[in-house]
Amino acid sequence: MAEELYDTAQSEERIILVAVATADGDDTWESLDELEELGQTAGAVTVAKVVQNRERVHSGTYIGKGKIQEVKELVASRHADCVVCDDELTPAQYHNLQEMLDVKVIDRTVMILDIFAGRASTSEGKLQVELAQLRYRASHLIGGRSELSRLGGGIGTRGPGEQKLEMDRRLIKERITFVKRELAKVQKNRELTRKKRQENPIPVVAIVGYTNAGKSTLLNNLTGAGVLSEDKLFATLDPTTRRLELENGEEMLFTDTVGFIRKLPHHLIQAFRSTLEEAKYADMILHVVDCSNPDMDAQMQTVYETLQRLEVGNKPILTAFNKVDRLEGDIPLKDLRADKTVRISAKMNTGIDNMLVILSDMLKENKVLLEEVFSYEEGNKAALLRKYGQVLEEEFRNEGIYVRAYLDREYLYLFEKKAE
Repeated sequence: MAEELYDTAQSEERIILVAVATADGDDTWESLDELEELGQTAGAVTVAKVVQNRERVHSGTYIGKGKIQEVKELVASRHADCVVCDDELTPAQYHNLQEMLDVKVIDRTVMILDIFAGRASTSEGKLQVELAQLRYRASHLIGGRSELSRLGGGIGTRGPGEQKLEMDRRLIKERITFVKRELAKVQKNRELTRKKRQENPIPVVAIVGYTNAGKSTLLNNLTGAGVLSEDKLFATLDPTTRRLELENGEEMLFTDTVGFIRKLPHHLIQAFRSTLEEAKYADMILHVVDCSNPDMDAQMQTVYETLQRLEVGNKPILTAFNKVDRLEGDIPLKDLRADKTVRISAKMNTGIDNMLVILSDMLKENKVLLEEVFSYEEGNKAALLRKYGQVLEEEFRNEGIYVRAYLDREYLYLFEKKAE
């Protein structure tokens, strides 16, 4: 008997995107285009897009009944597997839509969480994503019911008259407690690493930006970090820190952070706070912008709003307008919230040297040039200057140790001469 062959390749999920354009929302189609990119990243193909103009989102069904019928017909005619809404749905909206459309319904938050779950590679990243997913389920309780219903303790583990919903809530709450405990251990190690780094005089530059702006490509260009760099949203999740030594001997630490995106789920901000806060403890911010994207201004606004939510303020900001090789003509590029701007192409290695010069100058603005001759009895001061400063020149002379170095103003007190 001839053996039958079966195609085991996973077929692409066919999705229909749905959004509501309110009176104050003029970027609905741009947001929907981005949702389509998220779908591609998640391995789905968009077969239709539907936008309804309304004064406000329908509290019970997200979109109106007429539009629901239109979407239902599209589901049948386009053989769609799933409907994805561009905003986070309430439990009632999710339940009602699922009932009326008779097809799987998810929202933008679930899509992003799914991508994060597939991209997280470190134990910390996986725990953070799981925590965000659990918090979302705790407020929505959708999907995963069978997995969450497995009781581990046998007789006596279930409360008297406990309902399925109550049991799910309890199981999720227990898992959240466990994941938060594990994350606390990982975050403690991160804080120790951060403290050691702060004791080190090497300045830290946090690379931030909208997802797919080219942050990982830039880090690879500067340091050969070998970070995954793809033309996809959220190609990398886990923060990477690498050291760069300039030709003059000056050193910098660059930290790549997770990319920002509009409507970034609140659960995700909470879960990834420890890694996103790398920007909070850096000496300055390198804001990478995809200047070839027509939605560039809105993306920059999203980045600054997210930094504000993370309470990252009073940091010098250099905005690097990336992908200038894709621009036609000398288009003016501005960022009024940045201290300085520069035009680069991380992929084509254009403008990188100039960017590093500007970075170096900005970092030195908080430094003073110290030129001292320490007697050999004060050798400990010369050692402190080596530890906390950037030594440019050092010479052992008859009268003592001559040192010329840049020093952060906060360490200047260590070398101030006491009044007689």
